[in-house]
Amino acid sequence: MAQLSRYFAYKKSADGEGYLEVALRGSALLRLAATNKGTAFTEQERRELGLEGMLPPQVCTLEQQVGRLYRGYSRQTDDIAKYQYLRAMQERSEVRFYAMLQQHLEEMMPIVYTPTVGKAVQQYSDLYQAPRGITVSSRNIDHIDQILDDYPMLDVRMIVATDSSAILGIGDQGHGGLAICIGKLALYTAGAGVSPFHTMPVNIDVGTDRRELLEDPDYLGVHESRLRGDEYFALLDRFVAAVERRWPKAIVQWEDFAKDVAFKVLERYRHRIASFNDDIQGTGAVTLAGLLAACNCKGERLVDQTIVVVGAGAGGVGVAKAIQDGLVHAGLSREQARRQMFVMDATGLVVEGVSAQGYQRIVAQDPATYADWQITGEVPSLWEVIEQSGVTMLLGLTGVAGLFNEPLVRRLAANTERPVIFPLSNPTSNCEAIPLDLITWTDGRAIVATGSPFEDVEYDGQRYSVGQGNNAFVFPGIGFAAVLGRCRRISDSMIIESAFALADYTEQHYASRQRIFPPIGDLREVSVKVAARVLAVALREGIATRQDLQADDLAGLEDYVRSRAWEPRYLRYVLADNAL
Repeated sequence: MAQLSRYFAYKKSADGEGYLEVALRGSALLRLAATNKGTAFTEQERRELGLEGMLPPQVCTLEQQVGRLYRGYSRQTDDIAKYQYLRAMQERSEVRFYAMLQQHLEEMMPIVYTPTVGKAVQQYSDLYQAPRGITVSSRNIDHIDQILDDYPMLDVRMIVATDSSAILGIGDQGHGGLAICIGKLALYTAGAGVSPFHTMPVNIDVGTDRRELLEDPDYLGVHESRLRGDEYFALLDRFVAAVERRWPKAIVQWEDFAKDVAFKVLERYRHRIASFNDDIQGTGAVTLAGLLAACNCKGERLVDQTIVVVGAGAGGVGVAKAIQDGLVHAGLSREQARRQMFVMDATGLVVEGVSAQGYQRIVAQDPATYADWQITGEVPSLWEVIEQSGVTMLLGLTGVAGLFNEPLVRRLAANTERPVIFPLSNPTSNCEAIPLDLITWTDGRAIVATGSPFEDVEYDGQRYSVGQGNNAFVFPGIGFAAVLGRCRRISDSMIIESAFALADYTEQHYASRQRIFPPIGDLREVSVKVAARVLAVALREGIATRQDLQADDLAGLEDYVRSRAWEPRYLRYVLADNAL
């Protein structure tokens, strides 16, 4: 038996059939999203569970329900209306929501995740429909143990937590960041198979410095300036300690923390609880996978490339660190890897001992690298780096729309036959360049991938694939592997293995089509491959505590991942003896 909630438990009959034993009856069953089948309750269930007469006479299948819901979704006239429709569905019935989302994942991902979720975060207080997850703040941290005890799901295994300080490309959004935690967990379920009954979104509301929110009487968050320094970390310490006590095997994904705290939070807690930061590590892994796929398209090796990462925040440094790890894995020393990669911030090249901040030091360039260059400032500019280092790959994580202009791109294209250009900033309006321009300015030679979804490009009679470097290709698989392996922590090796797994999948299935990333429709199968490979690393490193899995049996691990994936389907219900 698995007691998933105070209201229901998963059990198996003598013949092995799974069913739910429910402790609710009547209208309460219909109001709880985890148990509401709606018109799919059978006639027998309606009689036994106190639902007789509460539903239309026709008993529908899940397929019929999803068809009806999708027709309603298709009638929505804008992205926010579609987002609200999906959120309302999620609060009515988890099974129906996920059945529809999985069936139409490629169409709906831009709604539940980037770019639409960014708008939903900004409008969170106006769009608020129903409570989901928990909020931790200075007002209730003294009661954190009670808060976790009161959470309706009893066996939480996957947590996404944010302090909302750096949401996508829109910065400090106060309480609104909870929306992105909800969206991320939806992708853990739809994209990898993490049961929604084992998840918990968390908003760590430490206030906001956004004046318009503080002055808005309808703003739902804490109307105070952000906690910082010791006060901030004291609150996080208490939250983490409470999670350790309540669910010691839970995995935490830190989401959208500002660069001045993101690395500190990651390093402070990653050895206490199994946790990772998707903006740093997930972005790095998916970008590395894209570069490996681009090298396959070029017919060249990663170690032969010169790479510039523009943007030295959490995402940019995470990408640079992942590329370093990839180069080291390919045989270079750490120092050799650093010399082949240049990280830029708003003032120019990030240089060791000159312009590098603390968290940037691991990717800062040695001044000796450009000692014989002709430069006009204290450190080289982006143009000077491209011109004098022979850059072949250009990555953007700045949030500055139009930064990659035509002269810059043409200068890059002079260095290599197939320039690789990834404007990765989200949302779409913040992208450093649009794919059509990049293809045009390079006469069709550029290999392009973006962070937000773009249509493929038609140029000079040819169709060019534009890959989307979506973190969803790796974070659901990483998290699911850690859950299945009951991992004590999440190592850098596990993160990098997710990149190799994604790159290998793309090469195996799409190399002939010159794709950099698979289509989103492949996400569930990609996640199986990622989870199995990550789990194998965890087993080899002794991080996974499961003793019944074999690291060298990859096919067996893939079968295990598939067998443990939650699927949206209705189970038979049986009324518990103590039902309310």
